[in-house]
Amino acid sequence: MRGFRGAGLGGVGLALLLSACVGGVEPPRSSPAPVDRDTRPDEPVRVHPSRDTGASPNIRGIQAPARIVGAVPLLPAPVVLPVEPSNAAAAGVTPGPSLAGLPIDDAQAQAALAAFVTSCPSLVRRTDTSGLTRGTDWQPACTAAASTDRRDARTFFAQWFETAQIGDGKAFATGYYEPEIAGSLDRRDGYAPIYGRPSDLIDVDLGAFSTALKGKKVRGRVDRSNLVPYYDRTAIEQGALSGKAPILAWARDPIELFFLQIQGSGRLRLPDGEILRIGYATQNGRDYTGIGALMKSRGLLQPGQTSMQGIVAWLHAHPAEGQAIMRENKSFVFFRELEGAPLGALGLPVTGQVSAAADVKFVPLGAPVFLSLDRQDASGLWVAQDTGGAIEGSNRFDTFWGAGAAAEATAGGMAGRGTAYLLLPIGTVARLNSQASGARYGGPSAQP
Repeated sequence: MRGFRGAGLGGVGLALLLSACVGGVEPPRSSPAPVDRDTRPDEPVRVHPSRDTGASPNIRGIQAPARIVGAVPLLPAPVVLPVEPSNAAAAGVTPGPSLAGLPIDDAQAQAALAAFVTSCPSLVRRTDTSGLTRGTDWQPACTAAASTDRRDARTFFAQWFETAQIGDGKAFATGYYEPEIAGSLDRRDGYAPIYGRPSDLIDVDLGAFSTALKGKKVRGRVDRSNLVPYYDRTAIEQGALSGKAPILAWARDPIELFFLQIQGSGRLRLPDGEILRIGYATQNGRDYTGIGALMKSRGLLQPGQTSMQGIVAWLHAHPAEGQAIMRENKSFVFFRELEGAPLGALGLPVTGQVSAAADVKFVPLGAPVFLSLDRQDASGLWVAQDTGGAIEGSNRFDTFWGAGAAAEATAGGMAGRGTAYLLLPIGTVARLNSQASGARYGGPSAQP
C-alpha cells in the first residue's frame, strides 16, 4: 500500500493471491529458537513501540468467523467502453443515482466523513491524473467537512456530492488487512531477515529525460557505468544485500514474511509480546507475479485448497517446491518502521472498514466511493486512500479491513462484484460532459 498497500498491494483467498493484496496468517505457536545475535553494524537493534491491541472499529458489523451475507447490487447504466481507456475521463462519466436514495447508514457516513477530512489537504493540492477534477473543485466540500458535526455526516455527503459512474461501472472489490506474524529483533536459526531500503537502490524518473516518458519510472542499481535492474527475490534471498541494506528485524516464518510483503504492511509480534509495526518503504522494481495463478495453472491446488490458508498450507507441506514458486515472484518489498496507524499512498493513516485502494488513473486519491456489491459487508461508503500494484483499471477496488481475526477472515474471502459510484463535487459530471461534447463537435471547451 499497497502506501500501506504498496505497496499498498487482494476474493476468495485465491483471488487475493492473483492480485497484490494478501496477508499472512497466524503462524503456529511454538517455543522460540535460541538467540543467535549477530552484531554486524547493518543490523541495528531496534527499540519497539508500546503494546498495541490492533483493534479496529466494527463499522460494518463483521464477525469472526466471517459469515458471508449476499446482497443484490444496483445495476450500472449500460455503456460502450472505448478500448483500454487511459483514465476515467477517457472511459466516460455517466450521472449516477441520487445520494439521498443510496443505503448509507450513519456509522458508515460518520467514518467516511472522518476519513474524507483527513484526505482533504491532499485532494486540494494533488494533480488528479484521472482527469475528473481540479484541486479547487474539492475546496468547498473540504471547508464544509471541517466544521460538520459527525451526526450530520449523511446530510453532508448528500449536500456536497453527486454520484458518477465511470465507464461501465462494473465493480470488482477484493480485500486486504494488516497481518501479524511472529518475529524477533535478534537473529535466530531459521528466521528470515526483514530488510529496510538498500543503499544502492536508485529510483529513476524517466520523464526527466524525455517528455515521451513522462510519468514512467524505473528502479535499479549502478553496475560500473550502467544502470541495471535491481536484484530479484532469488538473489536477495541468497545474500545479495549483505552490507547494502539494514535489517529491521527477523521473521520466524519465511512464508509468512512473503505474504506480508504482498500485503505491504503489518505487525511483528516479538517474543516478549510487544508489537513492532512495519510498513512499505519501497520495492526492487521487478514485476509482481501472483503465485496463486501459477499454482492453479499447474494443478497444484486440489478442491478446497484454493483459499489463502490452503495455499499457505501447501507451501509449508512442500518447502522446496514452495520456495521455488515464491521465487518466481521477482518483486521484493523493503520495509520501514511505523509508529501509530498504518499509512496509505497519501502518507496518511488508513482505517479498517473505511479505506480502500484504487487506481489513481480512475479515482482521485482521497475521494469517497459507494460500492453496491453482491457482498453485504463490503457494500456502502468507502474512501479511496491507498493504491496497490495489482489494483488497476476503472471500478477496481481493494477494501481495507484493519487488523485481527475478523479482518483476516473477511479480507481473505473478499470477492465482491457489482457497481461502483464515485462521489464527486456537485457540478463535476455536467462540466466533464460539456467538455466532452465540445471536443466531439469541435466547439470551445473549458480546460479541466
